[in-house]
Amino acid sequence: MAHRYHKHYTREEARALLPQVRLWLKRIGQLRTELERQEERLTALMEPPGRDLGGEAVNSWVRTMADTREVFMEFHNREIQIKDLERGLVDFPAFVGGKEVFLCWEQDEDDVEFWHDLDTGYAGREPL
Repeated sequence: MAHRYHKHYTREEARALLPQVRLWLKRIGQLRTELERQEERLTALMEPPGRDLGGEAVNSWVRTMADTREVFMEFHNREIQIKDLERGLVDFPAFVGGKEVFLCWEQDEDDVEFWHDLDTGYAGREPL
């Protein structure tokens, strides 16, 4: 039977990654705030319409976008799914009872304590 994911986590492996996942989520939040600030600045620089944008403002925005992509790639490369950035909800591909599922974790939770089927999402969470 084919699996959707190449990488599968044990509860212990997912648990061991939580400190790093928390840092990545925090960094994404910081970068999103920075992007909003930079985009407001860029919008202000575009008045009047057709005005040439300042090179440093554009360069800062591009660097922040690249930094944001880099953090998202940390998740992507590990096949960790970000389900809700605001809540810090992530899923780790795993096997429970021989079935491919997600271990489900939210950033205010101390530990990885739930799982759900690949297609049911948060509403289908079950305790481990």
